Amino acid sequence: MKIDLLSPASFEGGQPHGQYDWLRANQPVAWHDEPGGKGFWAVTRHADVWAVDRDFQTYSSEPTIMINDPLAEMGGFGPYKMMLMMDPPEHTAFRKLIRSEFTEPAARLRTGRIQALARQIVDAVIAKASGGRGECDFVSEVAGEMPSFVIAELMGLPLTDGRELYKLTETIHTAPEALPPGAGGAAVAKMFEYGSGVMAEKRARPGDDLASKLLACEVDGRRLEDVEFLLFFLLLVDAGGDTTRNLLSGGLLALMENPDQYAWLMADLDARLPTAREELLRWTSPVIYMRRTARKDAELAGQQIREGDKVVMYFGAANRDPAVFDRPDTLDLGRAENPHIAFGTGPHGCLGQHIARIEIDAMLREVLTRMTAFELAAPVEWLPSNFISGPKAMPVRFRPG
Repeated sequence: MKIDLLSPASFEGGQPHGQYDWLRANQPVAWHDEPGGKGFWAVTRHADVWAVDRDFQTYSSEPTIMINDPLAEMGGFGPYKMMLMMDPPEHTAFRKLIRSEFTEPAARLRTGRIQALARQIVDAVIAKASGGRGECDFVSEVAGEMPSFVIAELMGLPLTDGRELYKLTETIHTAPEALPPGAGGAAVAKMFEYGSGVMAEKRARPGDDLASKLLACEVDGRRLEDVEFLLFFLLLVDAGGDTTRNLLSGGLLALMENPDQYAWLMADLDARLPTAREELLRWTSPVIYMRRTARKDAELAGQQIREGDKVVMYFGAANRDPAVFDRPDTLDLGRAENPHIAFGTGPHGCLGQHIARIEIDAMLREVLTRMTAFELAAPVEWLPSNFISGPKAMPVRFRPG
């Protein structure tokens, strides 16, 4: 079995489950060569991914959570780090600055507005339909709109700006070899340029939004420095769209490919949507991996991990582990026991997962009840990335319902 978890070609059409299956069965913690780098350990079993993600004393998020870091193209930021690239207690202190905005009760308060945005998005797509049929790029016109709009509202930005920022995140997540030299770093620079404008605007005219609150809050008795705010801004915009956008587009594709499950869901959408959403999260696993770096020598699944080694957790592999999931390669929207880790686990579990679930439910309900008879209008184009899994473009035809 040829194993290559670095090339974006391995992720064309979705995650390389054949490679994951072989690794889980034969080398659940496998050394993977890295051209131009030192190499890394690929972790593919659910139990091992779970253990690594929760053991920050052994497996650190510093200096980065990516195998190759696009921020490094810009020369780094001295002592400043993105929150995702911190460990407790520093990570805990920074996470506390925004945690109240993302708790489950706070997320539920946004349900009505998120449902209104879902209607607005589907209204716009249906309005363009003619002759009883409609056509759209489901990624950019539907799936990408919701998280872009929600993070823009959270940050107090114009909704259309959220859409433009999403395009930058897509570049940041694309594998460097699929881009012109320096394109990833240039996208980060543009994000920082926009964030600097937000910083100036919110300092001059603060509002009741997350950007204003970040600029006013304190960590360890001091205000955030400009670079710290910009790294926070990049994180919120970047992470705010990944799971929702790719779950919605990859999830619709899964439903089209499994018409029996599609029909089962539509027979009682309201009652069945919660389990269906969790199964689609397991099935698509939009975030492919997160990297950790060993703080000290350790043993993992019989392998000797050395201090400084890169240890990479593959969530899509963990979420198809037959030791945890019955019939893991079958889409079962009614799956009752579903301990997937699509949002990660431990101290770095996705802060926005409660809002993401509300976004997913609102969009799926609008899409599945108001757009019917889906079919692909052209082949799906997948994002050339080994970090984020999902379609980049998915032209579909539908009947307005």
